[in-house]
Amino acid sequence: MNHVQIRDLQLIDYQEAWNEQEQLFNTLILSKQHAAPQHHHLLLCEHPHVYTLGQRGNANNMLISSPMLQSIGASLVRTNRGGDITYHGPGQIVAYPICDLESLGLSLRTYIERLEQAVIDMLQTYGIAAGRLHGATGVWLEAGLTGRERKICAIGVKASRHITMHGLALNVNTDMRYFQHINPCGFADKRVTSMAQELGQSIDMAEAKQCLAQKLAQCLNLTIINPQHQ
Repeated sequence: MNHVQIRDLQLIDYQEAWNEQEQLFNTLILSKQHAAPQHHHLLLCEHPHVYTLGQRGNANNMLISSPMLQSIGASLVRTNRGGDITYHGPGQIVAYPICDLESLGLSLRTYIERLEQAVIDMLQTYGIAAGRLHGATGVWLEAGLTGRERKICAIGVKASRHITMHGLALNVNTDMRYFQHINPCGFADKRVTSMAQELGQSIDMAEAKQCLAQKLAQCLNLTIINPQHQ
């Protein structure tokens, strides 16, 4: 049976969370190589204001200079995930699954689709209808309605030796003004949104994290080791 251990890192620096992922990633690879017992991991957190650029991302999608970045209290980090540029900040749930896709019987493409489905299912519990937009990874509202598409969740992952890193960023109570300084995920003609913006009210972050964790576990066919995650 595939088990997942969930940890809520709360508000944590992006690089610090990346280091935590790397450690779990390497431990999982070693366990797999030695046929040792293993379980999957799910890290949940929020980050201070930061823009991250995927390894094949276009730096021109960062629309402001370094001095301007400093003036708004943000930083820019080049990372080794897929995808282009995105924003992380307080009020946004970032989820990092560190999973062995081979043990789950999933291809990378199917894994990403499962992440999308988990977010779609989670949003449905809040009364938000969401779906996929052809040719654009992530979760969208009013997908396919030209001029009305709004991205609510970005996804960017890395997989090596069938082990995953990085993950998804769901806008819950996010300060959407920070998206004005980038072409989110490389799109200059599409909007972004948040749960709070769509529902017209602030969302309880702890409840939203718990709901998302449960939907991720369900969609990945994982059994949670620690249901009351810390």
